[in-house]
Amino acid sequence: MTSPAERYQAAQARNRYEKTRLHQFEQTLGFELDEFQRESCTSLEAGRGVLVAAPTGAGKTVVGEFAIYMALKDHLKAFYTTPIKALSNQKYAELAAVHGADRVGLLTGDTSINSEAPVVVMTTEVLRNMLYADSDTLAGLGYVVMDEVHYLADRFRGAVWEEVIIHLPTEVKVVSLSATVSNAEEFGAWLDTVRGDTDVVVSEHRPVPLWQHVMVGHDLLDLFAGEVAFDEAAAEGSSTGAEEKFAVNPELLNLATTETRLNQRARWGAGGSKRGRGNTNRYQQPQTAVRRASRPQVISALDREGLLPAITFIFSRNGCEGAVTQCLDAGLWLTTEYERGVISERVEEATLDIPEEDLEILGFWSWREGLIRGFAAHHAGMLPTFKEVVEKLFEEGLVKAVFATETLALGVNMPARSVVLEKLDKFNGEAHVNITAGEYTQLTGRAGRRGIDVEGHAVVLWQSGTDPGAVAGLASRRTYPLNSSFRPTYNMSINLVSQFGQYRTREILETSFAQFQADRSVVGLARQVRTREESLKGYAEAMTCHLGDFSEYSSIRRELSDLEAAASRAGSRNRRSAAAASLEGLRPGDVVDIPAGRIAGYAVVLSADATRDPRPTVLTMEKHVRRLSVQDLDGPVAVLSRIRVPKQFDARKPKDRRDLAASLRNSLNDRRPPATRAPVEFPATGTERQEKAIAELRRRLRAHPCHGCSDRENHARWAERWWKLRRETDRLVQQIQGRTNTIAKTFDRVSEVLLEYGYLQEDADQGLSTTPAGQKLRRIYGEKDLLIALSLEHGGFDDLDAAELAAFASALVYQAKREERGLRPRMPSISLETSIDVVIRQWSRLTDMEEQYRLSVTSEPDFGLVWPIYKWARGKGLQSALQGTDLAAGDFVRWTKQIIDLIDQLAKVPDLPPGFRRLCISSIDLIRRGVVAYSAVTE
Repeated sequence: MTSPAERYQAAQARNRYEKTRLHQFEQTLGFELDEFQRESCTSLEAGRGVLVAAPTGAGKTVVGEFAIYMALKDHLKAFYTTPIKALSNQKYAELAAVHGADRVGLLTGDTSINSEAPVVVMTTEVLRNMLYADSDTLAGLGYVVMDEVHYLADRFRGAVWEEVIIHLPTEVKVVSLSATVSNAEEFGAWLDTVRGDTDVVVSEHRPVPLWQHVMVGHDLLDLFAGEVAFDEAAAEGSSTGAEEKFAVNPELLNLATTETRLNQRARWGAGGSKRGRGNTNRYQQPQTAVRRASRPQVISALDREGLLPAITFIFSRNGCEGAVTQCLDAGLWLTTEYERGVISERVEEATLDIPEEDLEILGFWSWREGLIRGFAAHHAGMLPTFKEVVEKLFEEGLVKAVFATETLALGVNMPARSVVLEKLDKFNGEAHVNITAGEYTQLTGRAGRRGIDVEGHAVVLWQSGTDPGAVAGLASRRTYPLNSSFRPTYNMSINLVSQFGQYRTREILETSFAQFQADRSVVGLARQVRTREESLKGYAEAMTCHLGDFSEYSSIRRELSDLEAAASRAGSRNRRSAAAASLEGLRPGDVVDIPAGRIAGYAVVLSADATRDPRPTVLTMEKHVRRLSVQDLDGPVAVLSRIRVPKQFDARKPKDRRDLAASLRNSLNDRRPPATRAPVEFPATGTERQEKAIAELRRRLRAHPCHGCSDRENHARWAERWWKLRRETDRLVQQIQGRTNTIAKTFDRVSEVLLEYGYLQEDADQGLSTTPAGQKLRRIYGEKDLLIALSLEHGGFDDLDAAELAAFASALVYQAKREERGLRPRMPSISLETSIDVVIRQWSRLTDMEEQYRLSVTSEPDFGLVWPIYKWARGKGLQSALQGTDLAAGDFVRWTKQIIDLIDQLAKVPDLPPGFRRLCISSIDLIRRGVVAYSAVTE
């Protein structure tokens, strides 16, 4: 029982709290704040910035909403920034519903609604651009909410977050909302350094407990042996004495053991002897002790368990669409008759403006059928309107199952009762890699709807090779480090120099989180160097030889090995150079002898290719048409003779191929001397000098006293370890030296490139200053910023009409996936051909300079979208525009919006002819139509 004094103190504290803004705000919510929310809001009301790191679904955005509440009370502006347009659109709708559409605006690059409102939702790039342009919209800004601030680790766009944090006026309070990261204190310390007083509030508590399962066949098994929710596993899983409580379910461990035994028996045979070569193919596939459930069966099993709605993450767009098809084919129904009627009405309303002829290519009918039955796909290749409908129907509980790529896990508000992971690895564009603990956390964090579900469920599907221990490891580590991806770009550098001059710019860049982390890491590196130096002393003692200086002997061995390896590489380079030169010299009709590789033998050249990477087309003796590249060769191609290739030859016709192959055989029988051709000459390679040096080193090695030591190879092993550790230690020392002023040094190299091009100039007072050409670059944002400015300066945009301008802009924006990139197509017009020639020349020169100054190389222009955009700008329908491409409608819309964004930037570049601005506006009008126009307020 409390004393009168304690009751009095409690009453006083309650009275003080009831007078705060936070209390007034809480009265508008309809629910009680969690402790971390109250702590964060208290910091804001006290005039401090705040970093809030908490799990997905914990309610971080309430802190941002309190910042908006305070801004409105104080007649200040508040900006709410997000990493993607879809999240901006969603947040705009939420805030407009609370504060009224007249008080909330939206800015996403291609969309502008009520931009001067007191509350504006925007993508982070828009705010960055405002800061560099010193926009009037910044006047009266009091708070900036940076949602998903951990996105600054993104290697392509992450630098934007740091730019904003560094450049915001000091009086603006920043609310940073992050997923749970393991170095929140480090990030908070940096925020405190650059922004002033900043409190760090970390919550590891999920408001809805998350239970972990593995689905084996049709059965749902618990991952852990005991009753363990995610919070407990993550907080205590590694603590002493917790092994028994957090042990993996023995049923899963037994299943893994059984599968391992099955695979061993398959490889070795029941009798224990390894099977012969003739039987190996039968046992290449791993054996499994259970039959994996199909996607419709998984959804049906979750439905029986009462675990819908569910999101199934499939790391492939085709996989998501395939899952919907499988559910349709299986006759799966998840909705009631009433729900089907509501869904049908919503679909009709949302797609009313879509032309009838576009519905087929958009996959409308199967999409609609899936929605009516209660399931849908969700990925970046979908039409934004379609995605928005899926999101709304899922949020309302009308759609019960969504098959999504991992992009859904970022920001978009689509919580579910359950999350299913089909696999624990994904293709990252280069290779299949395991998902990280942080990614696992982000994906499964969608499970458990606050205020609706008492618990959430994460389900991993069992497949052959599943390691229950590894799954448990992912489930018990929810945090991941936040590492900066910041580096000075051309646009960033020239904007900073323009505003602050060279010397102040270097100081500003040194305040980045990237440099903050680099400086801190030096301490750990120095500790590693000291440890390695101790080990080197021990290795040196172990390789001591009584016959002489073994370190000297080892040095000769090392030099000899390096020289032999270099000679081998030089030989390979020479063979590749000879091969490339021989391909460049080929002409149609040449009969060639391909010395080795996958298409070795005789062939006739059908078409030549004189580009930097020649790939002529040939017809082989076996009547196969192939593209021949340097990678196919192990030396130069020899021209044996020439034959005539008929003008009407068609490689698609078997008869034409057969006739030409016969002519090829006849020419080889005749073996006429080859046509006169200048011999290919190659520069001297220094091979003779290398051979002499190798011979001399071998002689010195044999003459050394240690060469006769009986324990020589044992000494040599220790010497090899010494050399390997010495190299590693030297690299660490170089890292320590290189991490001092790393960001500023990169800026210096970027400035050298801008000086070379005349975008910066030497200034007696400021060191560097911006030229009129540089002022144009200031207004161009994007990964190819300098290349775009160079193309503009060298006439790449001259002589283009509005449709050609849009098509040309696509080459400076679009980036196909690596496996989809093709050769340069024929351009729709001579003007476009000329413009493309300009951009290729400028890109080639720019990348040479970037390599010279050790900078990241600007990616190559991509022409895969030129024809679709040109046809779209000429008024063709969606089906006609996309004909002959693998481009999804949603991707087309997304890239078109980015093209609009670039053309809009170009229209605002200073000191260009007035007619160019009008041309840009006309170009935008041509492509902002149809599916692009009516998707304007979504991603």
